[in-house]
Amino acid sequence: MKKLIRYAAVAACAAALTTGALAADLKVGLSVSLSGPNSSLGIPYAKGMQAALAYKPEINGHKIQLIVLDDASDPTTAGRNARKLVEEDKVDVLMGTSGVPAAIAMAQVGREAKTPMIGLTPIALDAKENPWVFTVAQPTQLMVDAVVERMKRNGVKTVGYIGFADAWGDLVYDAMMKAAPAAGIKVVSNERYARSDQSVTGQVLKIVALHPDAVMTGGAGTPGALPFLALAERGYKGGIYGQHGLINPDFLRVAGASAQGALMPTGPVIVAEQLPDSYPTKKIALDFRAVFQRVNGAPSTDAFSAYSFDGWLVFADAASRALAKAEPGTPEFRVALRDAIASTREVVGTHGVYNFKPGDLYGVDQRARVIVKVDNGKWKLAP
Repeated sequence: MKKLIRYAAVAACAAALTTGALAADLKVGLSVSLSGPNSSLGIPYAKGMQAALAYKPEINGHKIQLIVLDDASDPTTAGRNARKLVEEDKVDVLMGTSGVPAAIAMAQVGREAKTPMIGLTPIALDAKENPWVFTVAQPTQLMVDAVVERMKRNGVKTVGYIGFADAWGDLVYDAMMKAAPAAGIKVVSNERYARSDQSVTGQVLKIVALHPDAVMTGGAGTPGALPFLALAERGYKGGIYGQHGLINPDFLRVAGASAQGALMPTGPVIVAEQLPDSYPTKKIALDFRAVFQRVNGAPSTDAFSAYSFDGWLVFADAASRALAKAEPGTPEFRVALRDAIASTREVVGTHGVYNFKPGDLYGVDQRARVIVKVDNGKWKLAP
């Protein structure tokens, strides 16, 4: 983790030395969870950003500096990091982070400092009240709708819910409550647990006693494996469903056999090689995998590193247009960059094809989701 931070600092210094007076550098400030319970998400985010820097290190002759800070899975620290990045490091754009509460804290700083933010996770806020924030993550409703459609196809009539006792758990539950009734599915429980909890046996016992046809989980990363483990321990035989917050190898490692057969939505990058050649994101997804392997010395096996890559692509496209209006490091450029992000059109990423407009937080459509099944510790496309 410390190596990641040092690497980013060295890259920033190198960029500063090489550009000199030729052109002002563009500065990207990334705050992610390199430690704490969200680190299984944050470390891939940081590695994906290093791959993105290697893929596109400059824009229109302007070198890009990347500054990486660890928020230790704490929303307060995430907000403090964001403030340091805008006030001391004078970044042109914020990116992050590894959890919804922390992302909200960063977004508030972005609004106050009039600095655009590209979120890497779903964010529970009204973009009309904060026009400085956008996210490359899929909206939770889009992904949960796909899960509910699959539940309906599988004949599910009742479903129990267990998720985090925070904003992410709320997002997933609220999306379920919007989609399930129209599909003829009744949600029979709303159990919660903290990301730092070591057991969810009590919550799972309550769910199992209700005999639901299926269970929907609203966790993320390694803590998201707890319901799967507890349901397996209780001998639960119904269907188990998840969402895109679980798509990483650490979840598969911790959940083990308890996740076998589980269905969940993800961006198409996670099964890029299984997609038809005509799929719009396949080529860039394979390009991302190649540069990730080169930079990090290991393959990308998660969805989160690709969100960072997509955030970088959206930023690069917008910055190329904003540079025609102002110089980096100025308030005028940050406004121009915000406006350029809000006018993004058909930028092809690894997770989806991005189109933003003012007042919209999200920029993807149904091209940004597929259903996958856990099969012997691997993700398999479930058309």
